[in-house]
Amino acid sequence: MKTFAETDIADVVIIGSGAGGAPLAAELARNGKSVVVLEAGPAFSAMSHTPDEVAARELYWLHERLSAGTNPQAFGGNNSGTGLGGSLLHYGAFMPRMDARDFHLHTETGKGVDWPFGLDELLPYIERVESFIGVSGPAHYPWDPDRRYAYPPPPANSAALKMREACDALGLRHADGPAALITRDIEQPHFGTRHACANCGACHQGCRNGAKSGTVNTWLPMAVAYGAELRPGCFAHTIERDSSGRVSGVVYRQDGLEHRQKCTILVLAAGAVETPRLLLTNGLANSSGQVGQNYMTHVSTQVWGEFDEDIRPNRGYPSLTITEDMMRPKDADFVGGYLVQSLGMMPATWGQNLARGTTTRGPAFARALAGYNRSAGMGINGECLPRPENRVTLSNEKDAFGIPKPLIEHSYGPNEWAMHHHAARLLTQMWEAVGAKDIRVIDRAAHMIGTCRMGTDAGSNVVNPVGRSFDIDNLWISDHSIFPSAAAANPALAIMALSLRTADAMLKT
Repeated sequence: MKTFAETDIADVVIIGSGAGGAPLAAELARNGKSVVVLEAGPAFSAMSHTPDEVAARELYWLHERLSAGTNPQAFGGNNSGTGLGGSLLHYGAFMPRMDARDFHLHTETGKGVDWPFGLDELLPYIERVESFIGVSGPAHYPWDPDRRYAYPPPPANSAALKMREACDALGLRHADGPAALITRDIEQPHFGTRHACANCGACHQGCRNGAKSGTVNTWLPMAVAYGAELRPGCFAHTIERDSSGRVSGVVYRQDGLEHRQKCTILVLAAGAVETPRLLLTNGLANSSGQVGQNYMTHVSTQVWGEFDEDIRPNRGYPSLTITEDMMRPKDADFVGGYLVQSLGMMPATWGQNLARGTTTRGPAFARALAGYNRSAGMGINGECLPRPENRVTLSNEKDAFGIPKPLIEHSYGPNEWAMHHHAARLLTQMWEAVGAKDIRVIDRAAHMIGTCRMGTDAGSNVVNPVGRSFDIDNLWISDHSIFPSAAAANPALAIMALSLRTADAMLKT
């Protein structure tokens, strides 16, 4: 790997190596830019990944975050990761596309915020991402018949098959969900052999054979091949500026020592909590007052049922069946919509969700845990509206680096509660239709979205529609903090697509 001296002025420094930073690094390096990627976490070996849930916590961002609001979020494995590759090291690889209507929610309903462009603008980048990293899916996708996937889906596990029975019982369409994994061996450019998915079910604990499509086996090797430097173990905390107010460098801590990397352009790709935290700590790019505001999640209600036969929910790819029939329900008392996916889950994670999301305790909780092997779940990803109450600010507590810890306030509003109750009723009916017993509804929110919104108006947004700061022309953001709305799809695909789009824009400046 090519390396740069601290005295060198890199064309671009990128903070973060996940879905937002890695595609950008690869594209800029491929086009001749000198690129340095700073990653707070370590570089992991794929062979060190283990299905052991406790050991796999090393992939989670475990720096303390303060969580508040009437629906405080659990962090760690639920939302973000650490290490070269970011949260895609342990994400579940469920990769639906955004619905075209979700780009224009405000135009459609008068609620929420529109994106400054539509699906037609982002679709070419979405297709580039799917083609390069490898995404599997069905030959026919009922909600988008023209869509094609390069790899057939993996075998359905028992939870996925149960959800299909439930969909059929209520007359809902279903399909194999898009999954960011390959189902045959391939030679990945700049990486080497990636083996087909072994259907082991340990996606959230890291993938040992390269089947899961992250950045560590796709974009990052490409970036290195074209001359980018990846620096793990580097916690960036200070953004330096020159006399004109433009960014001139980044100060970071590595192995207990302070280092400085000069740069011509700085890109923040640290996620919807750490990106605004950096800006707020340094007092940057906030003339709009919107840095840290508009924090959103996904309504991620889960409903689990217990069956007479063994399900073994830890086996097989966890989330294969999908229905998008609820993207705009006819009986909705909320705006937007949600998709539904089948859920398999490792036992410790399942037990934690049960403890956090239900009031079951004591002997009843022990009995519930004993039913794990016979349990199957369904969960939703649903639209969340931006609200003033939901935001990321700096707390009065300092972390080990002397930096204020982030305080994340998160509360459902009427729209989110209405969606939760709608989904709880529907998914309960689905499980009842196929004979499930001891049905349990788990109130849950997932993902972190918003906080540095993009748009056309500098007075109400942090960056323009390609991710460039309105305040500082050589500061860019490339992650899910710039999403104007949550939409209803898992964010990883859109983050990578936006990253490629931002790279194109940067190369034209």
